[in-house]
Amino acid sequence: MNMVSLETVRSFALSFSETDDHPHFERKAFRVKKKVFATLSEKDKTLNLKLTVEDQSVFSAFDKEVIYPVAGGWGRMGYTTVNLKKVKLAMFKDALTVAYCTVAPKKLAEKYLPR
Repeated sequence: MNMVSLETVRSFALSFSETDDHPHFERKAFRVKKKVFATLSEKDKTLNLKLTVEDQSVFSAFDKEVIYPVAGGWGRMGYTTVNLKKVKLAMFKDALTVAYCTVAPKKLAEKYLPR
């Protein structure tokens, strides 16, 4: 069974440069330079990511039960849900890295982009 633990989410998210975490409504937000790139629901075991619409379509094409647009208008703007109970670790790391790079200043994002 695939399952990315909440501790794995937290430690990987905080491994990016200049990242912190704060409460965000009923979720925990991971931010870079005060901009949110991911929010974690410990209760639902889901992670919402801020992706571009294009990146969202690439990740969502894999399996609609694993990675899919957030319901409603937020989803149409690229906000994407990752089901931590079903996602493979490599795909989780790729998606979270893309979300960080989408929000982070270019100089920080360059450290994590594939060459």
